[in-house]
Amino acid sequence: MSAVRTMTKLIASAAFASAPMAQAQGPFVQTDNPAATQAEAVFTHYRFRDGQTLPEVRIHYATLGSAHRNAAGQVDNAVLVLHWTGSDSRVLLTPGYMKALFDPGRPLDAKHYFLIFADSIGCGRSSKPSDGLRMKFPRYSYGDMVDLQHKLVTETLRIPRLHAEDYPDAMDGVMPVVSLPIKVSGRNLIWRRLAMSYITDDPDWKDGDYDKPFRGWTQSYQLLRMMIDGVPHMQAIAPDGASADKFLADAAAQAATADPNDVLYSLRSSSDYDPQARLGDIRAKVFALNFGDDEFNPDVLQALESGIRQVPHGRAVVQPGTPSSFGHLTMAHPELWANHVAEFMQWLGDEK
Repeated sequence: MSAVRTMTKLIASAAFASAPMAQAQGPFVQTDNPAATQAEAVFTHYRFRDGQTLPEVRIHYATLGSAHRNAAGQVDNAVLVLHWTGSDSRVLLTPGYMKALFDPGRPLDAKHYFLIFADSIGCGRSSKPSDGLRMKFPRYSYGDMVDLQHKLVTETLRIPRLHAEDYPDAMDGVMPVVSLPIKVSGRNLIWRRLAMSYITDDPDWKDGDYDKPFRGWTQSYQLLRMMIDGVPHMQAIAPDGASADKFLADAAAQAATADPNDVLYSLRSSSDYDPQARLGDIRAKVFALNFGDDEFNPDVLQALESGIRQVPHGRAVVQPGTPSSFGHLTMAHPELWANHVAEFMQWLGDEK
């Protein structure tokens, strides 16, 4: 087996992670998988890329499977699995993901791989604004997410290889799902600005010190939820006014489970995301997967196809959408794309 591999999301080497929504259980699954081991890494006197500091940064993570060491004593079967924006590792350990990817005989069988699921800074049980600092929390960026993931794997877990762009010699393969290798721009940028302004322009937000639910946050979340679903799927589930109202009511209920400041920080963190100039530096194999009905990362732009040609060892697949798929949100339904993970692992030369 080879060294560290990353699938699902690699925030700084591929493209934007999604808005905060997961599977049918809701956007922020709060239940731990009993098969996973929960742990926490603590980094003291941590300095972010812009110079801000915190006395302590916690990165929560979970693991499945056991580490295998080669003759040199290094772990050689690790896979770092990263969640999407505003979510956390628990959504990747739900029954749907287990059955599609991690169970016996599946592409990332936990009997063969050491699977690492980290909560990014600002998310889940890692350090985040809602812990108490609110808007005084450092304004972390995608670069900070990458740095902390790198520290977790190389320092805490003592696995020497990670990342494909900022750390070009650090891994064998990357599989970004729902990604665009260009900076956040166009409609992607505009809807983000709208979502953030709905929060910050509401007087009840009180510069982050809100003390009750407020309308701007609900509207922001409803916009997020609409943007990440597929056009054919939305047409199928909202054919009339009553069903459209139900969609909006469900999104409002889901918004109540999240923290506006945490999501605001997550959306702002993409401001430094611009991988295009460094795609040629990636030495790992990159297998990028998008979905044809993803209006969030629209295939009409051909940005993925153009960008992947700049990656020395890059491949891209755009899976056609259907009325039963979910656009950008198809990422949260791995049963619909697990076969591509198998292709990726075979390309890396893994034979279980």
